[in-house]
Amino acid sequence: MTYEKIPLGILDMSPILEGASVEAALERSVQLAIMAENAGYHRFWLSEHHDMTQLACTAPEILLSHIGARTSSIRLGAGAILLPHYRPMKVAETFRMLGALYPGRIDLGIGRAPGGSAHAAIALSGNYLSHVAQMPELVRDLRSLLQDEYKIEDTLVQARPQPAYPLECWMLGTNRKSATLAAQNGTGYVFGYFMSGSDGVAAVQHYLENFQPSALHTQPQVILAVRVIAGQTDQEAERLYERWKSSPAGIASIGEEIPAPIVGGQQAIWQQFQELSLRYRADELLLICPLNRYQERINVYESIASWTPEPN
Repeated sequence: MTYEKIPLGILDMSPILEGASVEAALERSVQLAIMAENAGYHRFWLSEHHDMTQLACTAPEILLSHIGARTSSIRLGAGAILLPHYRPMKVAETFRMLGALYPGRIDLGIGRAPGGSAHAAIALSGNYLSHVAQMPELVRDLRSLLQDEYKIEDTLVQARPQPAYPLECWMLGTNRKSATLAAQNGTGYVFGYFMSGSDGVAAVQHYLENFQPSALHTQPQVILAVRVIAGQTDQEAERLYERWKSSPAGIASIGEEIPAPIVGGQQAIWQQFQELSLRYRADELLLICPLNRYQERINVYESIASWTPEPN
């Protein structure tokens, strides 16, 4: 049996591993993006976190600009900009600026999580819960800005600069609420399979059935974000998985009943990719490797990308 190679991306959280400095951790993210481009990955996204000891990227838009200057073709984006912390106008301006700097390459992923502790959220934007309650309005305003339809007192206000190539806009989430927001506003939808025990199939189905075309996306598009541990062989992958499972991160994930990583050698990994993409009707997969050694993470991504399907 053969398996199709669906488009893949990488979601990097800029972890601080192996006693690295913050500066070194950020450079590791840059090198990972360069590797991803050379290996044929379609997207490279960065997450946003605040006041978290082991994660270095608090401002993905800044690191994306740096990575854009050191790559040439891979799509770059945020997974996600945490919209309750910000005004839509500023988010639209920032990512349109990136879109003008790196034409046809910029994705704007948005989410509603706090990205850190309650105290960090308060320090960042005040009453986070009240802002989350405004999420439908925030998303609607952001959509209007990206479609050049936003008005204040009947006066058109435009987010500039206006790049020649529009941004791709994606809603990230793990439940029906996020699926509904994505469908109503005509964005792509990224389901965070790697961090949710909820019924993602139902959320994706709801998105697909209720999608309303927009200038942002004329057709529904689904990305499934998954954790993965791969090796050249099943045995190598299983060895890496067993070590991760006994690490603090692995123990915490298992205790919280978060779905386990997809594990296997090249053939087994792609078989599981195909099964998941069919089950979730996903157009792409966004990969997160949870291993705590930099070179092993790169090896995982390179192993996955280098697999070649057998001819029919």
